[in-house]
Amino acid sequence: MKRKKPLPIPEGFSERDIRTESSTCTGEKTIGFYSAAEKKLICAELVRNTDDIAAFYERYGLTFIGE
Repeated sequence: MKRKKPLPIPEGFSERDIRTESSTCTGEKTIGFYSAAEKKLICAELVRNTDDIAAFYERYGLTFIGE
């Protein structure tokens, strides 16, 4: 099976900028690169469990250590 090439990390961000946020109303969790200037997540995706979080890291060629 051919491995996919990792996505490039958005310019100006690093692994340290990855953050998960939870909705106050619905409890939905999202993960993405946090922009302090815009006070929001960039490249945000819905996550349901730690496997989704690990998959997000893997898409960008990073290793998820765990929470």
